[in-house]
Amino acid sequence: MTVAMTEKNSRTYEVVVVGGGPAGLSAALVLGRARRRTLVVDAGEPRNAPAAHLQGYLSRDGMPPADLLAVGREEIARYGVELVRDQAVDVVRDPGGEFDVTLAGGGSVHARMLVLATGLRDELPPVPGVAERFGRDVLHCPYCHGWEVRDRPFGVLATSPLSVHQALMVSQWSKDVTLFLHTVAEEELTDLDLRRLAAAGVGVVSGEVAGLVAEEDRLTGVRLADGTVHDRSVLFVAPRAVPRIGLFERLGAELSETPFGSYPVVDERGLTTVPGLWAAGNATGFAEQIVNAASRGYRAGAAINGELLMADLDAVARV
Repeated sequence: MTVAMTEKNSRTYEVVVVGGGPAGLSAALVLGRARRRTLVVDAGEPRNAPAAHLQGYLSRDGMPPADLLAVGREEIARYGVELVRDQAVDVVRDPGGEFDVTLAGGGSVHARMLVLATGLRDELPPVPGVAERFGRDVLHCPYCHGWEVRDRPFGVLATSPLSVHQALMVSQWSKDVTLFLHTVAEEELTDLDLRRLAAAGVGVVSGEVAGLVAEEDRLTGVRLADGTVHDRSVLFVAPRAVPRIGLFERLGAELSETPFGSYPVVDERGLTTVPGLWAAGNATGFAEQIVNAASRGYRAGAAINGELLMADLDAVARV
């Protein structure tokens, strides 16, 4: 059952999905196949844009991320889902519990239910050369890129004691790993940290990292502030996750503080504490990989369709 459309409410949708990544497109695909009038608002700023390929997604392993999104957009269009290249800059919940979403390009759209798949952005350590090489030979996720750079000399840039865990993890893909303490004092490492690093064969170098060395557009070394250069061909870093939670805050959704930022509290389906407001993908947490994000989008889309169906049936049954 769908909302009757007139010219006056032609910008009214049953569901508006903010975010055109794997989570948002997956939710929209399910909703389109369920014959729901759905709009995707896509700002066109995917988090994985610097990466040349995605890994670990069964049947799509090695596919360029942009190609995955292009296929997804084609698929949702088959089912009548609309997509607008724009940014949602504000949202309010009306007295009836529905949503008005203001777009940067002008005007607004109305939705019975709203999915925020706005993800997060990576704030990289301010070391010269890191941002320029991020996604190529400056990496953050061994599951995403470890196989492709296996057995090369790795460096790990420590920006917190948690970087010890990252160094231990990447030692699965290379036996030549050096942890550059950078902004972490050696005294901050526990005895257990030091024993584990030694067991994994990870070297530890004190001193601030001043920049990277590259030759012929390839990383060749890590330069310390004292001028010392350590030969490395891959550097793992830990970006600070900055969740895009502005619209959740605007609607008063309850947030949960984590070591990786604030995220909306959701149930197993993705429903937030605000009725009709759903979250999917990295909007719900730091560690969602593409395959997990798509799965969460699917689950939210199916749950939303069921909620809308029962609400419509109940409205008729009460007549």
